[in-house]
Amino acid sequence: MDPTIPFIFIFLTLIGIGVPIAICMGVTALGVAWYMDLGVQMFSYNFFANIAKFPLLAIPFFILAGILMERSGIAERLVTFIRECMGSITGGMAIAAVTVTTFWGALSGSGPATVAALGVILIPGMVRAGYDKAFSTAVISVSSGLAIIIPPSIGFIIYAVLTSVSVGGMFAAGIIPGIVMALCLIVSIFFTSRKRGWRGEPRRQNLLKSMLKAGWALCSPVIILGGIYGGIFTPTEAAAVAVFYSLFVGVFVYRKIGPRELYEILRSTVASSGIVMLLITCGGLYAWVSSTIGMIDRLSGMIMGLSDKGWVVMIVINIMLLIMGMLIDGASLYYVFTPVLWPVIQHFGWDPVWFGVVMTMNIAIGGVTPPVAGNLFLGARIAGLTMEEVTPWIIPLVIASVVSLIIVCAFPATATFLPRLWGLM
Repeated sequence: MDPTIPFIFIFLTLIGIGVPIAICMGVTALGVAWYMDLGVQMFSYNFFANIAKFPLLAIPFFILAGILMERSGIAERLVTFIRECMGSITGGMAIAAVTVTTFWGALSGSGPATVAALGVILIPGMVRAGYDKAFSTAVISVSSGLAIIIPPSIGFIIYAVLTSVSVGGMFAAGIIPGIVMALCLIVSIFFTSRKRGWRGEPRRQNLLKSMLKAGWALCSPVIILGGIYGGIFTPTEAAAVAVFYSLFVGVFVYRKIGPRELYEILRSTVASSGIVMLLITCGGLYAWVSSTIGMIDRLSGMIMGLSDKGWVVMIVINIMLLIMGMLIDGASLYYVFTPVLWPVIQHFGWDPVWFGVVMTMNIAIGGVTPPVAGNLFLGARIAGLTMEEVTPWIIPLVIASVVSLIIVCAFPATATFLPRLWGLM
């Protein structure tokens, strides 16, 4: 029997009955390896090899840094400052929300973590300002996807490890596309707010005073990203620096983190990091088995056989990623599709850094498109709404996100300009 048949059957069956995607990939790989006698004893070696990579050390550090910044009060002060900047312009609070999530993306690297950190502050604040609760939830859920595009990004780290491109190059490549997506969201929000008559709030305090209060938050991305691009430390070392900076601010400056809070922070970090690392190891086993049985070569050949025109294949790939993003979480998409798409990238001579940004933008959009929609689910849960109540408000924001994706696809320089300027590719 062709091994790709049981491979696909087991994987789809497990997904269909609701098994977590990491377990789906691991069990599928183990089952097919045993059936094809590929050497199950190799699994322990592969399991270790998948996580024993220096760049992956950045993931738990960035997760810890994000939680520390949330619990230390940095998020609250940052929201206050940006809200004061917006004043009473049309859609001011909603535009401030996008600005905050964009800025927070330079601190977190995770979409769900951004929803969790900012949703509890911004959603009630927008509702008090007169915005519809479902709309407020939609804005936070969609804009939080910017966290995996604006560096540092956990998604970029995973893609860089899979393709052996520079992590720093990927981080630099995400800056302009992230800003483009944020601007597209702001335009959509502005027209929706003007139609509904939603405005911002008059300033409650002196702008300079609120900026000084948010000073530690505003300095954090300068330290993290400036250190990386200034050649002071690597992205992995930057993650450790972010942890110590956040810990210093939370313990000694804002004094919101004590022994009890630190224990809870570490416990949350271990749980979140464990989930990501399990996904990485199982995803690596899945990719190894699928490559060994020849499934990757077949799928890659099918995609390349669709057309000899690169732009046609790119459209098909984007549609495929957008659809699969509705069904599979982002980190899993990297492990399922990157090995398949890598030969396609090489065949058409696409820049792998640019393609990584395109793929990540698709994953960001997938984070708010039902039925899976991790960001949307978490945002709705924070707001006390159902996904069905929020989904209609998602549509114009998703359209704006797709517009930004089209811009980056049509103009690769949006992703490659900064890495080349800074000598990172």
